[in-house]
This record gives sequence, C-alpha cells and structure tokens, in this order.
Amino acid sequence: MLWLVLGGGLRLILAGALLGFGGALATARLLATVIPELPARDPMAVATITVVLMAVALLACWLPARRAAKVDPMEALRYE
Repeated sequence: MLWLVLGGGLRLILAGALLGFGGALATARLLATVIPELPARDPMAVATITVVLMAVALLACWLPARRAAKVDPMEALRYE
C-alpha cells in the first residue's frame, strides 16, 4: 500500500517538476528580454529549488501513506 501511494505520487511529482523546470527557464528567458540588466539565468539555482520542492512533495505523500499502511484492511472496510 505504501509503495502504491508513493509510486503514484512520484509520477505526479516528476511530471510537475519537468513542467515547472521548463516553465521557469522559459520565464527567465522572457524576463531577460524585457529587463536587459537582469542577471544571467542560473540553472543550478532552479535545479536546486526543484529538488527541494520534489523532496517536500514526496514527504507530503509519504506521511499519509505510512499512516494508511498501518490500518488493518478489514477495519477499514468495516468503517465504510
């Protein structure tokens, strides 16, 4: 159960990270054309922020999954 929830969450996290990383670089390029004195793009900073946000999102998936894995399946079915 734990790995099922984490696997689904990880797929969403990776999709969001790829879209967000590409969007951040595109936005930085757009802003650099509008504001010429803007410092050069820093892909290392964007990558670091992406990794930190991915870790926080994975933790947000792991905590409820761990709690759900501790519940007895029969008890959960009786509750519904």
